[in-house]
Amino acid sequence: MKVFNEQHAMFRASVRSFVEREVAPHIDAWEAAGRIPKSIWPRMGELGLLGVEYDEKYGGGGADLLTSVVLHEECARSRCASFAMAVGVHTDMASPHLYWTGSEALKARYLPAVCRGERLTAIAVTEPGGGSDVAALRTRAVRDGDHYVLNGSKMFITNGATADLYLVAARVAAGDADRRHRGISMFLVERETPGFVVSRTLDKMGMRASDTAELSFQDMRVPAEHLLGREGVGFYEVMRVFQRERLVTGIQAHAMAERALEDTIAYVRERHAFGGPLADKQVVRHRLADLATLIEASRCLTYAACLKYQAGEEVVREISMVKLFSAEMVNRVAYDCVQLHGGYGYMREYAIERFARDARLLTIGGGTSEVMKEIIARLLLP
Repeated sequence: MKVFNEQHAMFRASVRSFVEREVAPHIDAWEAAGRIPKSIWPRMGELGLLGVEYDEKYGGGGADLLTSVVLHEECARSRCASFAMAVGVHTDMASPHLYWTGSEALKARYLPAVCRGERLTAIAVTEPGGGSDVAALRTRAVRDGDHYVLNGSKMFITNGATADLYLVAARVAAGDADRRHRGISMFLVERETPGFVVSRTLDKMGMRASDTAELSFQDMRVPAEHLLGREGVGFYEVMRVFQRERLVTGIQAHAMAERALEDTIAYVRERHAFGGPLADKQVVRHRLADLATLIEASRCLTYAACLKYQAGEEVVREISMVKLFSAEMVNRVAYDCVQLHGGYGYMREYAIERFARDARLLTIGGGTSEVMKEIIARLLLP
């Protein structure tokens, strides 16, 4: 399947060089600190790695979806899924709300800084009691003159402790607030807004360099012009961006798994047991063959969905399949790669241990595997 062209190859080389020189040497320090330094974002902006699909008049690259695919693959190959996650949130999960539905004035004011890496973004939808049930959100936004007043809280917000701009979902008071899918709006919120509080930074099993926070809003006044799109239809915009998020998850999953498989192949070639290299044992070779097949199946499924998405086709079913299959696949790869490393796979000095912890999130974030199955089933059996 030929997917990428020469320009994509050149872009890949540029991203890979950046990752090898400016990300890989610092991963352990970032993991220990529990966050990625803000200095990395202006550097990425300088290299043209942020906003690659956004219009050039806002500082974007004017490129295609496949350029973003390359970006996310190379970030995920860094052996730092936290970094890949943080980049994905900024470029494909949070800022698209501004680019797709923001007013021209808001885009002109904020997008150039987003593309330069001077303003880091986060998406604030999930709430403490909601999880994947977006329609159940309780954060309220009440119109008061030329402002909306927001009260509520958000949970599991990636980039939450360090972001500068937040794309916040809230239920507006106008209309029938009890209708689950109506009455939700998206707002652009600056970090310095009075009433905005980072309640706490969360201590996670994996993705430890990607800061994740709980947020709270107490009588937070947001200018009415910071409403994104039409009032009350934010749920559908969240679902629209969710398709993008789930596609990015698939991209990151096969790239993470491929790098883990490469590391495991290198290990079993060097590791000797029972009279020879582990790579000579049939049981090991066959397990590696199984993993390589799963990764390739995930890659092909993801690329096919990307091409349809880029062509403007309806791909909710295909993207849900990508999210389901790739997330389960990467966890299978993680389990087997740790197993093939033996005791060393359980040691934090080996990147495979971090990979196993990081991979676990992919069946949960952006919609659980169970939710993906239900979406697929509903489309099969309407």
